[in-house]
Amino acid sequence: MDVACYQAPGAGEPLVKATLTRRELRDDDCLLEIEWAGICHSDIHTVNGDWPHDNFPLTPGHEIIGKIVDTGSAVKKFAKGDTVGIGCLVDSCGHCDPCEQGQENYCANGATGTYNGVDRHDGTITQGGYSTHIVCREDFLVRIPENMDNLAGATPLLCAGITTYSPLRHWGVGPGSKVGIIGMGGLGHVAVKLANAMGAEVTVFSHSLSKKDDGMKFGAKNYVATADEGFNEPYKSHFDLILNTVSAPLDLPPFAEMLALDGTLCLLGLPPKPVEMAGPLLVGKRRSLAGSAIGGIQETQEMIDFCAEHDISAEVEVIPAEKINEAYERVLDSDVRYRFVIDAATF
Repeated sequence: MDVACYQAPGAGEPLVKATLTRRELRDDDCLLEIEWAGICHSDIHTVNGDWPHDNFPLTPGHEIIGKIVDTGSAVKKFAKGDTVGIGCLVDSCGHCDPCEQGQENYCANGATGTYNGVDRHDGTITQGGYSTHIVCREDFLVRIPENMDNLAGATPLLCAGITTYSPLRHWGVGPGSKVGIIGMGGLGHVAVKLANAMGAEVTVFSHSLSKKDDGMKFGAKNYVATADEGFNEPYKSHFDLILNTVSAPLDLPPFAEMLALDGTLCLLGLPPKPVEMAGPLLVGKRRSLAGSAIGGIQETQEMIDFCAEHDISAEVEVIPAEKINEAYERVLDSDVRYRFVIDAATF
């Protein structure tokens, strides 16, 4: 099936309108007519060649919501007309320990990315959601609850939502927990909403106070400018969990000092250089430096259901497809509050 899309012809080149061919349905496949496609910073890294690869031309996009318009003969979980989402993954081996535990994101044999991955059946390069339609295995679809009205705002949750929800759940955040969020961007603002809904006391650490009003509105109790000297002094040995949502290089020891006994500093971004940490800061209070990568499909469904229950969505700016390249530039300039979502009807 030939479908309209936007794709990058080469590394660092502007995306252009094009056509790609979607595979014929396999027995366990669903065909989606895409309604909304989010722009993630990972898309920009991949298109610009920051994470080198040779799989051009490439259609990015791993934040997708649409309706099922056709199904394979063996599909049992979904039917035509269902509204579903696709996140960062479209397949995994299914038989390693992580997969059997519902953690396909940690597949020991390498999960298949929604784009720029290798199809496990035919070896083709997967193409993402900047298009009118996409084909996906039913096991990698997430059902969008009927009471989730803001579908554009729900779209980034398929990446930003699960990336922040998973570590909050893994480290047992709940009423009485003290959580720090580093960064108030596309990931950070969702993390604030989620942690607040879980009952935690939330503190945002951002370079400046320019987004303080937003942070407090989203549920933060405190908002701290890290550019201020001694910013961490009032919070030493305070937090159970700190999520670092930014990829820019940071001096991590001042943040580790704010961890309570058994506290964890968790990296969600991908710093361009190795991180440095002073061993005594961890050893002295049994603190941990950890990382977390998105989440499995079952947990992604749990996250979407939680967001529907608590009326959580990302703050988005909806754009037509013709403004994708402009949106990329604005993301790099930090000129968006807080995520771009493409109206797929404009592809």
